[in-house]
Amino acid sequence: MLKLIVNRLKYWGLGGNPVIQFRNKQYLCASEVAWELVSGKWKILILSHLANRTFRFSELLRLMPGVNHKMLTEQLRELERDGLVSRNVYPVIPPKVEYNLTEHGLRLFPILKQLCDFGADYIDSFSEDRSPAEDKRT
Repeated sequence: MLKLIVNRLKYWGLGGNPVIQFRNKQYLCASEVAWELVSGKWKILILSHLANRTFRFSELLRLMPGVNHKMLTEQLRELERDGLVSRNVYPVIPPKVEYNLTEHGLRLFPILKQLCDFGADYIDSFSEDRSPAEDKRT
């Protein structure tokens, strides 16, 4: 039991500077791993859309103005590689491909929702024409 607690403390970044080996990389904290999973301009938005329902590629493309075909493909492939998104191909003509969240992706969604809520609250806590540093000075 004590070993489990020590390992959890290491994952939380407590108790020295342990090194976490994961996928041929070294991390100092497990939150670095989680952050890397969602790092990417469109990943959080993709995950947020897929939390509501299954989407086809073209539907996701329409939902995100500003993303191009290549970038969406790359981001979806990375999310699939990391086990957050599942890609289902149906053998029909024209090809039908659908994306949905995996169990890991579903577990991540409440955390992303909290991050979104924090961002909205943070924005609301400052006036539109002043930066956080300017608000602090007044």
